Amino acid sequence: MRINNLLNSFIFWGAWIIIPFMMEIIPSIGSAIVLIKKRIRNYHPPKPQAYPEISLIIPVYNSSESLHDCIKSIHESTYDDSKIRVYLVNNRTKDDSFHVYTEAQKEFPTIRMQWLNARQGKSRALNMALYNSTGKYIINIDSDGVLEKHALQNMVDEFESDHTIGCMTGAILTIPEQIEEYRHFFSRLLRQIEFVEYVEAFLAGRSYASENNNVYTLSGAFSAFRKSTVLKSRMYNTNTIAEDTQITFQMRYLMGQKVKLCDNAIYFVGPIEGMNKLYTQRQRWQRGSLEVAKLFDSRSFRPIRILRDVNVRTLIYDHTFAFPRVIWCVALLCLFLMGFSTTMIVYSTILVMICYIIIAYLYFISINLFLEEFPDIKKYYRTLWWVVPILPLFNVLTFFIRLTGIFNSMNTTSAWKTKTLTEEIEEYKQEVKAEAMKLTSISKRLYSFLNEP
Repeated sequence: MRINNLLNSFIFWGAWIIIPFMMEIIPSIGSAIVLIKKRIRNYHPPKPQAYPEISLIIPVYNSSESLHDCIKSIHESTYDDSKIRVYLVNNRTKDDSFHVYTEAQKEFPTIRMQWLNARQGKSRALNMALYNSTGKYIINIDSDGVLEKHALQNMVDEFESDHTIGCMTGAILTIPEQIEEYRHFFSRLLRQIEFVEYVEAFLAGRSYASENNNVYTLSGAFSAFRKSTVLKSRMYNTNTIAEDTQITFQMRYLMGQKVKLCDNAIYFVGPIEGMNKLYTQRQRWQRGSLEVAKLFDSRSFRPIRILRDVNVRTLIYDHTFAFPRVIWCVALLCLFLMGFSTTMIVYSTILVMICYIIIAYLYFISINLFLEEFPDIKKYYRTLWWVVPILPLFNVLTFFIRLTGIFNSMNTTSAWKTKTLTEEIEEYKQEVKAEAMKLTSISKRLYSFLNEP
C-alpha cells in the first residue's frame, strides 16, 4: 500500500510539478538573476562625436486623433530636428489625418516632413517609405503613440557603439495617464495588468533575450534598421499579418545580423480598448508567427536546434507544447476522478502559482533597478506592486486566447480583421440554438412516429 502511494506521489509530482518547473520556472529565475546583474552594471554606450541623419517612417491609417501628439513627441525629443526626416505614409486613411499633418508642418517647421500615398496594406506603405528614405538609420514608429524624449538618441547611441547591430527594437509601454482615466475598477485593472505585462515583457523578457542575441521579433510599433542593411533585405513581406516578425527572421536567418533590444528607447502606446481588442490582438500575433515560420525553409526549424535557436524554441514552446499545457489544465478533473488527494492537488497548484509570483517579483525588482533613469515611469510602476500576483492568471487567459488563434488559423485565411470575442460568443450561441432546433425537430418526428394511431 505504501509503495503504491509512493509511486502515485512520484508520478503526480513528476507530471504535475516538474514540467512547469523545467519549462518555465527555472529558466525564468535564471533570467531574472542575470537581469539584476545587468541592472547593477548599468552600462551606457558612449556618445558619438556627431549624430547622423535619421529617417522616421510613420504609417498613417485613420490617425487624426493621435498623429499630432506623435509628431510633437518627435519635435520634443533630444535628437536635433535638423537631422530628422519624417515620412508619413498614407495607408488609404479615411479621416482628417492629412489636415493634422499640414497643421503640424506649420507648428513644427524645424522638422522636415513628407506625405506619401501608398497602396493599401501596412507592409506596402513601409516598403514605399524605405525606398524613399534618407539617413544612416531608418526608424519605424506607429502613429498612435509617443516617443519618450531620449528614445531616438538612446537608440542611435546603441547603433553607433556597436557596428555589428543590424536592427533593433525599442521598448513598448502603455501610457499611464490614459490608464488612470478609466473610472470603473475592472476596466482600469485590465489596463494596469497590460502595463505590467508590457514592462516585464520588454524590460525583462526581451532584455534578457537581447543579451544572448535571441530577440524573437522586432516590435512593429518601434523598430530601427541600418539603411545599408535593410535595403539589401527582401523588405517587408505583404503575404503575412506579422511583417515585423518576418523581417526579423530575414535579418537573423538570411542576413546573419544581430537583432537587439534598446531597452532605454521607450515608445508609449495607448492601452488596450477592451477584451474584444485583446482577443483579436493576441490571436493575430499567434497566427502571424505560424505564417512566418511557414515562409522560411523548414530546415531552419529542426527540433534539434531548440537549445541554440530562439525561433525554434519559441515555435515549439508556443505551439507544440500548447496541447500538453491544455491537458495539464484539464488534468485537474482527471486527478480527482483517479482518487488523488484533494489536499495534494490544491497544495501543489498553490505551490506552482507561488513560484510564478516569486518570478514576477524578481522581475519587478530588476525592472525597478533599471527604471532609475525614468523616475516618472518607475513611480507609476511601483504603485502597481499589487497587480504583479495577478499577472500569472492573466498569462493563463492569454495562453488560451493564443491557442484559439492556432485553431482559427487552420480554417481561415490571413487577415488583419479577426472575429472579436463578442462575435465568436454570438456565433457559438447561434450554433447551439441551431443544433437545439435540429434535436427538437428530430424528437418531435420520433414522438409522432412512435405514437402514430
